[in-house]
Amino acid sequence: MEIVLADAAGFCFGVKRALNMTSKVISEVDSATPIHTLGPLIHNPQVVAQLETQGVRVMDQPGEVSSGVVIVRSHGVAPKVMEELKELGYDVVDATCPFVHRAMGWARQLKDEGYQVIIVGDRFHPEVQAILGYAGETAYVVSNPQEIRELPIASRVGIIAQTTQSVQNFQACVDELEGKVEDLKAFDTICTATEQRQTSARELAAKVDVMVVIGGRNSANTKRLAELCQEQGTVTYHIETPDELQSQWFAGVQRAGVTAGASTPDWLIEGVLTRMSEFSEEKVTETVQETVETVEAPVEEATADQAEAVEEVAAVTGQVEEPSQEEAKLSEAQMSEYDVKMPTPGAIIKGKVVQISNDEVLVDIDYKSEGRIPLNELSFIANANPEDLVSVGEEINVKVLKVDDSEGNVVLSKKRADADLSWEKLENLYESGETLEAKVVQVVKGGLLVNVGVRGFIPASHVSRGFEDNLEKYIGQTLELKIIELDRSKNNVVFSHKVVLEEKHAKAKDEAFANLQEGMKVKGIVRRLTDFGAFVDIGDGVEGLLHVSEMAYSRVNHPSDVVAEGDEITVMVLGVDKERERISLGLKQTIPDPWSTVADRYEVGQKVTGEVTRVVDFGAFVKLEDGVEGLVHISELSHKHVAKAEDVVKSGDQVEAKVISVDPDARRIGLSIKELEPKPQVQPKPKQAQPNLTEGTSSEELTTNIGDMFGDLFKDGDR
Repeated sequence: MEIVLADAAGFCFGVKRALNMTSKVISEVDSATPIHTLGPLIHNPQVVAQLETQGVRVMDQPGEVSSGVVIVRSHGVAPKVMEELKELGYDVVDATCPFVHRAMGWARQLKDEGYQVIIVGDRFHPEVQAILGYAGETAYVVSNPQEIRELPIASRVGIIAQTTQSVQNFQACVDELEGKVEDLKAFDTICTATEQRQTSARELAAKVDVMVVIGGRNSANTKRLAELCQEQGTVTYHIETPDELQSQWFAGVQRAGVTAGASTPDWLIEGVLTRMSEFSEEKVTETVQETVETVEAPVEEATADQAEAVEEVAAVTGQVEEPSQEEAKLSEAQMSEYDVKMPTPGAIIKGKVVQISNDEVLVDIDYKSEGRIPLNELSFIANANPEDLVSVGEEINVKVLKVDDSEGNVVLSKKRADADLSWEKLENLYESGETLEAKVVQVVKGGLLVNVGVRGFIPASHVSRGFEDNLEKYIGQTLELKIIELDRSKNNVVFSHKVVLEEKHAKAKDEAFANLQEGMKVKGIVRRLTDFGAFVDIGDGVEGLLHVSEMAYSRVNHPSDVVAEGDEITVMVLGVDKERERISLGLKQTIPDPWSTVADRYEVGQKVTGEVTRVVDFGAFVKLEDGVEGLVHISELSHKHVAKAEDVVKSGDQVEAKVISVDPDARRIGLSIKELEPKPQVQPKPKQAQPNLTEGTSSEELTTNIGDMFGDLFKDGDR
């Protein structure tokens, strides 16, 4: 049976966005803070159940819980509900799909412009209920054109659609309104992903014998996919999980199609595909076993006609006479030498790779011809290069799928052999809680794939201890993993790297607070920068704070002036607070204090150059070296009178100064700029002009007494 997956199937953008936002909340919110979604985040019971295992509960109505984070699901809510959530004091995270937001916006605009709004969709669907909140009290919800005919239509009508509606149904509703209203506005609010999935499902259903549609039974878009497939006249089954599949559905089926709703995760799709493949494998095994049983039936059960036919053949070939004893012995020896045991379907055997091509791998299995591994049976990794998976001469385990004895062809599978051999090991690891290492081979929707003999899935929320927005960087990395979910019947194994990291972190934290002491020097990596300092990882995620004041002996404006994220540095432990789980670190303490030897480098009278770092009321500070600053007092800035220091120098200026004092104990160096400038020359005061004593001028005329100068002041009435 050929199994074909629709081109467009599984998570859409809106669903993926909602799950990513939820994963981010889980990773960032304190474990003691309750996390709820208002209604199921998406319409898929399996995903909702998986979120519950991570502490995300479903809340049906606002007010059911007293506090915490509430995530508005992808379907959105009416504005009144959003207001109520905020009034109740919840920390609201809006994960509404952008396409739904767009539909809400059109509904509000139409209402504000005075149009009667008609929504094409399911009136009980949460998305439609949310859009109705923006459309006004006069809005109507219809599911088909016939319902429009029964409505009291206004003269001005605006029509929009539920995002998961079919394009054909929406257009039919628009056509029904054409000519019946004076002013009609139609906005196609159907999600592009919905259109793609519907078109892909419809085209595939027309080419196959049976269709399997995967998704929640409460999912409107999934139900619509099933309806579209049935409309093509194709037998269609709507399922939620692989264990709902029944082998009799595929009896006589040559080609089966598979599609999935926009809220169906990849791991469910993979599980269904694997189970359907196993049905084909079981059919092949049963057919071969029946053939073998017929061949090995006892001779006594042969009919008289069959016995007679055998005798006739023997007579014709001249072999009626029994061979001699010596001939019989020789024949047995020859048969023993050339006896080749036919591979048994379903068995796992060893073989050696002898040839690799683009579409198959040939394997020597000690049979009359090489076994053939089709490319799709080499690995679960899609579009993988065969030479990246096996090499010529390599001995591998393979599972026998089919034996065509007439031509000597044997069809093998490496991926199924690996899976069968891996499950027992995985089950033991799951029970014991031990970890294993696996290489990341691919990024898929919602997480990573690893190769552990079977397809292993790491959800994005379990890749690291924090939120990861770039999963591509993990491709090719080998991660230590712990199994958090295992179901062999569904071919489902889910891993967590986050759990391993958190366990290591908890252990390292306990050891750190038990062993760290003030004064110890440790190595670390700068993880995050803030305005007040840097957080340094000193091992397995244990972080300490390097405050900006402890980074250097000189003043630091911002931590980025000294360190950068990713820097490997050596720091000193300044304090350990076990109760508050805080570690204080210092960087400047790991290098000598420059003031301890400042007297060796600076002396009175020395000329120095430095940068002005601060200008204050009483002068300016000049950086001479890292950790050493000198003060130029305002009186030493210039020979002239200085009212404000900034009138002479500014921060960032390079200046030359003379050392006028050095006090290492007080950590002070006095500087003078004016000492390096020439002193201004003192100008003599100008002499007063003397009267010219010419001939004929008496001494009395040259004499001025006090009475002449101030006599008027003593006149009567002025005393």
